[in-house]
Amino acid sequence: MEALKQFCELLGLPATGTKALLRARVAFALAHPGEPLPKALLGRKKSGKAWPDGDLSPDTVITENASFGPRFRNYFKGVIGAHFVCHGDFMDWVRANSGATLADAAEAWLMLEARKDDPAFRREIAACNNYLQYLRDARDAVPDLTLDEAKACWDIKKLRPAQDGIVVFETADVALITRDG
Repeated sequence: MEALKQFCELLGLPATGTKALLRARVAFALAHPGEPLPKALLGRKKSGKAWPDGDLSPDTVITENASFGPRFRNYFKGVIGAHFVCHGDFMDWVRANSGATLADAAEAWLMLEARKDDPAFRREIAACNNYLQYLRDARDAVPDLTLDEAKACWDIKKLRPAQDGIVVFETADVALITRDG
């Protein structure tokens, strides 16, 4: 998150808000150089509390200013179990479903987690996450490339000039590293 804030500052963008909001600002700025951010990306003033006082329950209604702090996470760890993780897909679902209940959110989390078992499913990589996109593209193009080798390719290639600042994997990148056996 800190690196994302620094990147926003480097681009002259506001560096406050959620990770998703920062990613959206960066993606817009990279796709629309020189254009001012739309109001929706400047952040919104939130009114009221993120969650009501007292214990969260399955009937607790999700508000537009839902937060994902320890209280929220502990609730879901209690409902789902210690394996609960508050990943981006789930946070996006919660943000998009104000008015739903935490019981609805628990069902959504289970559905989102079940997708991981589908070999055809791939999470969408945000446009601003050049690193993860590069690693995915590298391993798709060269199936026997290990993750460490893909990371080594990135470490070398990211230092070179790139079109629009976007580092794109090319199969020739593998020659940048020395592969053992």
